[in-house]
Amino acid sequence: MSDETPTATAPDAVMARIGQGIEMTQRGERERARNLFTEVWAEVGPDGDAMHRCALAHSMADTHDDPQEELRWDLEALRAADSLSDERAAAAGITSPVAAFYPSLHLNLGEVHRKLGDLDAARHHLDLGRRAITALPDNGYGRMINAGLDALGQRIDLLEQTNT
Repeated sequence: MSDETPTATAPDAVMARIGQGIEMTQRGERERARNLFTEVWAEVGPDGDAMHRCALAHSMADTHDDPQEELRWDLEALRAADSLSDERAAAAGITSPVAAFYPSLHLNLGEVHRKLGDLDAARHHLDLGRRAITALPDNGYGRMINAGLDALGQRIDLLEQTNT
């Protein structure tokens, strides 16, 4: 793995491969995507480029049926985002600041904690996601994430009512 940070004008082969895996996931080819992501992770590793780790882990979580594995990858994506700079994200072609990653990351973490029955952790990530939502523009993506947070809040409320 190279120590060089890719520039916005240079092709980034790792991000292109992650994009291929995302397309596979969207087509329902989750196992194939998981295999590709596993190969890429072996190259990138836990100490590799933060942009690659964040995008890869965030995408890898979506390929798992086991909530524990999903949680593992969602946490890895959050750790990578925490060490990612706006400059590095921009070099990868991301037009928003890193702060705009957090609503989706916390939505995913809240959802997986809900699946695991840890409603306190689910509520914590829901609250963090709601606080971070202001970093997203008022566009289709921003509205989708906001609606996802609202739906997660409703699912948590329902489970809390059922458990009392």
